[in-house]
Amino acid sequence: MAIRSEQTSASDLAVAVDIADRLLANIESVVQGKREEIRLVLTALACNGHVLFEDVPGTAKTVLARAVSGSIDGVVGTRIQCTPDLQPTDVTGLSVYDQRSRDFEFREGPIFANIVLVDEINRAMPKTQSALLEAMAERQVTVDGVTRVVPHPFLLLATENPIEYEGTFPLPEAQLDRFLLRLSLGYPEGDEERTILRRFRTADPLAELEPVCSGEQIVALNTVIRHVHVSEPLESYILALVRATRDNPAVALGASPRGALSLFRCAQALAAIRGRNFVNPDDVQALIVPVLAHRLMPSGQSRLRGKAVADILKEVISRVPVPVEESWSA
Repeated sequence: MAIRSEQTSASDLAVAVDIADRLLANIESVVQGKREEIRLVLTALACNGHVLFEDVPGTAKTVLARAVSGSIDGVVGTRIQCTPDLQPTDVTGLSVYDQRSRDFEFREGPIFANIVLVDEINRAMPKTQSALLEAMAERQVTVDGVTRVVPHPFLLLATENPIEYEGTFPLPEAQLDRFLLRLSLGYPEGDEERTILRRFRTADPLAELEPVCSGEQIVALNTVIRHVHVSEPLESYILALVRATRDNPAVALGASPRGALSLFRCAQALAAIRGRNFVNPDDVQALIVPVLAHRLMPSGQSRLRGKAVADILKEVISRVPVPVEESWSA
């Protein structure tokens, strides 16, 4: 899947769409009724970004992470179950003295994988959460003064329960900012839940899941989406949305430049997954809440009034002028 021009070619786009469609169908065979959420996870995968699932237990967060891992051939998936006694070395690995060689040998921790599921991340102590930060930000881990690169592609999927706070340690703003997207799967609809009961009645769909693409194709997909066209008016639209969060009296801390770049890159990926080689305002608007909501800090007045960050962002969307259609494509 070679890139031949500054803009995504029709053949490259067709291959990217085919990969995304195969992954979507494969994951949907396990996770029912969450097409848009799965598409957003694939958007993060195409951007080589990380996803935080904030939802109550039992809504298929872990199943989705395992389905993503099982759909890609040649990748290693691991799981880290966070508890208050989890140590940083349980994540990164440690050096162990080998009596035969009379030297220290490094034993890799579960962070050295392509797809890492960090279950209930907010139950880990802050020092253990920090052990994940370098891998998330730099795609590397430093142990005993030696820096080791994690495999590529590298996707970290973390879960947390937003209801139960006893025995938890809230993620600091710096770590939240490293997550490309924050998603909530929510409960399935009535018919979807019936389908889930029937699908799991006789067998575990995860055990039957077969890979539908390779790790190399995912790496190539990361390159393809960078060539999706974003017109100058769309660039200005993204920047105007981000700046509107900084000037909003309902927000104490607005989106950072990293937030703007994340919105830009995700819009490119979503446009490609939707079958276009250019971004339009619908792509941006579909992403502004999952990309920016966890990066904002509402003001004291907003908190007292119980105003959600998602509602603030929807107001921002309604106030910022949308570029005219003629300016979207190349």
